[in-house]
Amino acid sequence: MSRLNDLLRRLENNDPALAKDLKREVDALAGRRAFGLNFERHAPEAVEIPGRPVRRGDKVRILPPRGAKASASDDRLWRVVSIRKDAEGFRAASLELIGEEDDSVDAFVEDLVVVAEFRDPIYPGLVSTSKVERGGDKPYHAVINAENYHALQTLLFTHRSKIDAIYIDPPYNTGAKDWKYNNDYVEGEDLYRHSKWLAFMERRLKLAKELLNPDDSVLIVTIDEKEYLRLGLLLEQVFPETRIQMISDVINPSGSSRRDMFSRSDEYIYYVFLGSAALVETSDDMLNAARIEGSVEVRWDSLMRRGENGRRARRPNLFYPLYFRESDGGFEGFGGAVPPGTTEAPHIPGCVAVLPVRDDGAEMTWGVQGGVFESRLSNGYVRHYRNTAGKMVIRVLQSGTIDEIESGLILRDGVDEHGFDRFIYSKSKTVRPMTNWKRASHSASDYGTPMLTALIPGRRFPFPKSLYGVEDAVRFCVADKPEAVVLDFFSGSGTTAHAVMRLNKQDGGLRRSISVTNNEVGVDEQKRLRAEGLRPGDPEWEKWGICNYITKPRVAAAITGRTPSGDAIKGDYKFTDEFPISDGFEENVEFFTLTYEAPLRVSSNREFAKIAPLLWLRAGSEGRRIEDIAVGWDVADTYGVLGDLNQTEAFVEAIVAKDGIRAAFIVTDEDRLFEAVVRELPDHVEPVRMYEAYLHNFEIETGRSAL
Repeated sequence: MSRLNDLLRRLENNDPALAKDLKREVDALAGRRAFGLNFERHAPEAVEIPGRPVRRGDKVRILPPRGAKASASDDRLWRVVSIRKDAEGFRAASLELIGEEDDSVDAFVEDLVVVAEFRDPIYPGLVSTSKVERGGDKPYHAVINAENYHALQTLLFTHRSKIDAIYIDPPYNTGAKDWKYNNDYVEGEDLYRHSKWLAFMERRLKLAKELLNPDDSVLIVTIDEKEYLRLGLLLEQVFPETRIQMISDVINPSGSSRRDMFSRSDEYIYYVFLGSAALVETSDDMLNAARIEGSVEVRWDSLMRRGENGRRARRPNLFYPLYFRESDGGFEGFGGAVPPGTTEAPHIPGCVAVLPVRDDGAEMTWGVQGGVFESRLSNGYVRHYRNTAGKMVIRVLQSGTIDEIESGLILRDGVDEHGFDRFIYSKSKTVRPMTNWKRASHSASDYGTPMLTALIPGRRFPFPKSLYGVEDAVRFCVADKPEAVVLDFFSGSGTTAHAVMRLNKQDGGLRRSISVTNNEVGVDEQKRLRAEGLRPGDPEWEKWGICNYITKPRVAAAITGRTPSGDAIKGDYKFTDEFPISDGFEENVEFFTLTYEAPLRVSSNREFAKIAPLLWLRAGSEGRRIEDIAVGWDVADTYGVLGDLNQTEAFVEAIVAKDGIRAAFIVTDEDRLFEAVVRELPDHVEPVRMYEAYLHNFEIETGRSAL
């Protein structure tokens, strides 16, 4: 609707009567709302791609002069009609205004930035910018510098239905300059702020759904009070067949002040369970005192029953006396059921009789028969003592707790102050986590910013998550999946990748993280750089972006145990696994930048170097990568590529002879030849036709982008 309103306002200048008629029809349509969450889709969303070479036919914007403020930018979209060199050798382009073909200008190519609308097909590649290798033959984590919508489209080629868990911390839409829509920051006074955010999220969640394993996977989304209601409804619409729960997690124990409102101490986490996905139970319910071996005792219950079912009239045979010695409070024995109509127990000299009568006089019953009580007492499953008021207190363990003691899940650990056995939970005791989380380790002010400062001193990032909070959130979904693939497409400072590495160290897992973040430069930094005459795409500008300045160095520092300057990182990891941060991790990671390729160059095999990382990622991102196929074919650790079908026999022999091959990429335009090669491959090897599968993947996504 916002787009229609803009068009109607433009039409009013030329034909007011037609504009009025159209507005009347638009208003009528707007009144017929569908049930459910309704918002403007604001299609198409667009993003600038600085650094992408300008080609004929591209959509572009004209950049403001160097040194000018960002507000001087020309937001109109132009199409490149032709590119030429002027008399001085500078490249210039002839442009026509999209939607107004009779309006044309010339501009230098260096003053243009390519714009991709999300209904336009893209043909991505990846370029490796660096890597860290400390994990031997372990699979590689990946960090991708890209607009996350385009990265998700790219991952549909490499990981469709293969992701085990997605953890994202999207922009909270607070009204601050924390996110952009169509290259403009969405601020608090924007009337379409909420619908823009929903449109922005919906497009990405729909792609995320295609990436998740439909049989067993989990989506985790964090949010605060600004959008949690809308996000919940959006998740219900995008994932109607799933189970969804919302968790409240205390991340700021000291509270964040809100004028005339409650001080905010928590945020929310949505869990979306696909297929048979289930939580992994641990020894921690996330709310009560953590059940750690040697520290937390079992729960003791009153022997006297409560509630209506505990009334004497329901079980009169359980209304009997227990006798305790007056001299030392020791147990002497039990008597028979007291006859109805009286609360007087037979007297035993030197003893006190205790009956199940509440302080208000209500006649109740004991929880077990006298013989069972005596047996449990002899096994240490009963405590009795006088309180400060001189009243006898009787506590017992329930039968389920007793079963856990006898199976070894609960351990005896000395005696209490009354001389009775003390029982504590072992680490193998598991419980289901609560929906309210209160853990000191989740404090962002204690374990978010300080952790980032230790890893990359002097570099700031707004509101990084607690490493241990993200670790716990992901643990519940992948603790039983040692080879899980975990995706974060709002990765920011790289906390999710760091958390996955810690999980691997704790149990020897081979989990892989894929982190996607753009290289946006902070608002304040942009002002300084523009004043220096820099623009997006310039190397001196790009080095200050989130990916290059924060994410990549943070992930590298976590693995190496060294800061970007080479110093050993100070401090220790805490809580679940304590060791010096400077030890680092035995992990591998590779850093990539997403590129935008011309489909004809791809299909003619002239951009194989850019496509090669995609094939490697699809095959598991481990072992050697095939960088070229100049000799006609190659087989690496987990996949092979056949470029010359005349060498099919040798290629197939190499595939068959090698264990661990998952995929074979076959370059051919001929259906018949492709099928002939497929018939020769082992059944466990996935055949992929190049470049038909690659091109088709991104062309079918074009229709989805326009939604």
